Formats: sequence, structure tokens, C-alpha cells
Amino acid sequence: MISDNLEKPLASWRGKERYENTLLECLTVIFKSGGCTWSACRMCSYRHERYHAESCDALLGHLRAQLAWVMNEYNPADYSMVKIFTSGSFFDPKEVPPEFLTDTAAAFRGKLVIAETRPEFITDEVLGSFIETLDDGSWKTPLYCAIGLETSNDFIRQKCINKGFTFQDFRNAAGCAHAAGAGVKAYLLFKPLFLTEREAVDDMKASFTDTIPFADMISMNPCTVQRNTELEFYWKRRAYRPPYLWSVLTLLAAAPVHVTCDPLGGGQKRGPHNCGTCDYEIVKGIRDFSLSGDRDLIGALLDIACGCKNEWEFVLSEERSYCMPLTQ
Repeated sequence: MISDNLEKPLASWRGKERYENTLLECLTVIFKSGGCTWSACRMCSYRHERYHAESCDALLGHLRAQLAWVMNEYNPADYSMVKIFTSGSFFDPKEVPPEFLTDTAAAFRGKLVIAETRPEFITDEVLGSFIETLDDGSWKTPLYCAIGLETSNDFIRQKCINKGFTFQDFRNAAGCAHAAGAGVKAYLLFKPLFLTEREAVDDMKASFTDTIPFADMISMNPCTVQRNTELEFYWKRRAYRPPYLWSVLTLLAAAPVHVTCDPLGGGQKRGPHNCGTCDYEIVKGIRDFSLSGDRDLIGALLDIACGCKNEWEFVLSEERSYCMPLTQ
């Protein structure tokens, strides 16, 4: 059901996404919903973007009005992929009323949909019903569940991120999604709170290896300091530094499969950054690589001559948990 009312979602935009070595026109929508029911991750500010104390019927009305705005604003003929975010979990019935899942699947029927969710909300019943409405035969896998796994290390996920689920939970959800005919996209978080640069790099390398057997797509998110978060508390007290872009390049070059990366806040103090001189070229190159998959581009970026590379190498070698960060 599409509402007669129009309400602008939190954000929406058109762009391109790489899918199986092909570039697709993609529509990304961030719906304002009831909000993440976990709402406890140390680095996340999205929990503030929600409707508060709304009844289920009122929440459904808001979401339907946002969907109506999207369908009015964007011509379905102009895109073939849709990425859906709700600042939480699209398949959480407390955050998104189940009726809206049917509305969304019908509105985007025939599109390739990637929807973000925590693993506990992935069930045969929910995915089967959604795919039945969404699928018109255009895609072998019409739906991908995007899960913020962050790391394959349970200790880091619990202590540094406070994510609230285990790697086994992710594996079980991935198995359920695949059995229901859906794919899995894993989001990995590079350099969460409390890790040195070297520890973060090693964690990502291990997470790539551990995650590949269970995920059809992997996206690495270099950590960004969002406002009103526990991470910001430590960053303001000079107890945290976002990752170096040199580290991001090194990881993308070493990944056994193509890993996408969009370094949000890249080149800024709150985001992944180097010295400020080489940042723009590297951030642009990382985004170009995500679309092209050209590893020679990563190699060329790693060959950039900039004095901050020596600083980064020193940090990798000498930074310790009891004296970090060594730089800002």
C-alpha cells in the first residue's frame, strides 16, 4: 500500500554500485523508523534518528508516507538496485511493522534489494515472504541481507563495539538467508575503539578470511567518529585516532576477494585520514577501486610519495595499547 501522504526519508540518493563485475544504477534510501532496538554500539549515533513513542499504526503511516515520497521522487526505470537502511534493522518488527515489508517488496518488485538487518531478525518466514513479493525472475538472488558483523573476533565485537551477538550468530543467520534464497553482505568495521593501528589491521585481515565462506559480498567501513557516541567521548580526550588511509589501502590490497570501501569522512579528523596532503587523492582512489575492482589502482596509491607514510609505519611498529594513540 502506497500512502497518499508524502514524507521525506532521512536521506536518499542515486549512484552506482558494483555487482558481480557489473556497475548498476542504485537507489539508496534511509527510512526514519522506530529505531534500532539494540541501540548500544559504542561508535553508532544512528540510534538518535527515530520516531519516539509512536504506535505501530502511526509508525506504519510514517513509513508508507516516506515510501510514497521515494516513488514520487525517483523513476523506477532509472535504477535496478535498491539499498535500504533504517538506522537499525529493516526486518525487526518492532522497528519496521511487517506490513511495510510487503509494501516495500511490492514497490521495488523486480529490483535487486540490499536491506540492512541484525542477524536475529533473519528467519525463513520473513525472508521467504519478502522474496515472494519482490522476485519477478529478473535476478538469481533478488535479496541480500546486509549484516553489520564488524569483526569475526567475538572478544573485539563484545568489548570494543558492544554489538550484542556472536560470530556463530552471524554464521547461523547467513545459513538461514541462503536457505531462503537470499544472499549475505557483511559489513566489517576497521579500527573500533581500544585497538592499536596494528591490532586493527591484523583483526581485519583475520576477519576477511573468516567471513568469506559465509558472505557473498564484503564491505569494509573505516571507523568514523560520530557525534554523541561513546567513541566521541574517548576521541575528544585524545584516547582514539581514526585509522590511517595507508592502512585502508594495505587491507584492500591484501584482501583475498574484492572488498568495497567508502571511507566516510575520509581526510577529516573525525574520519580515516593521513596528513591532509595526500588524503583527497587516496579517498577518491578508494572509491574508484570499489567500483572498478582494479587492484593496480590500489598499488599506485600505495606508491604515492608522502612523508606521512613514515609516520604511519612508525605507528604500526611502535604503538602499544598502554600508550595510544601515538598521533592524532
